[in-house]
Amino acid sequence: MLALVQRVARAKVTIAGRVHGEIGPGLLVLVCAERGDTPAEGEKLLAKLLKLRIFGDDAGKMNRSVQDTGGGLLVVSQFTLAADTSGGNRPSFTNAAPPDEGRRLYELFVANARAAHPIVQTGEFGADMQVELVNDGPVTIPLRIPPT
Repeated sequence: MLALVQRVARAKVTIAGRVHGEIGPGLLVLVCAERGDTPAEGEKLLAKLLKLRIFGDDAGKMNRSVQDTGGGLLVVSQFTLAADTSGGNRPSFTNAAPPDEGRRLYELFVANARAAHPIVQTGEFGADMQVELVNDGPVTIPLRIPPT
């Protein structure tokens, strides 16, 4: 599974003019399931994400996780993270999981996140979404858990 994690001061997802998910300080997590991914990759990704020390401590060093700070998670499905641009100028998305499998893995990731963390908001799988964020730092970290 792939994720692009952005430390944010605030972020929100709007669908058809309505706010669907919104957080204050925390992490915007763009998530993509790839072909061959299983729930195990999602569990590893979530564990890494929750412990990722990218928030400042009292000395200003990145030493605290989203769990340490009590920040929110805004989890948004993003199949385009699996883009392959090696063959030309038009990206190929064949590495992304098929839609039904991608939805299942995304929804399981969200359910597990909600079980493990108190503040979890989401986008909507497959929807046309507008994502707004104020990147704090800026800090943007790519994460990848390869299929086993």
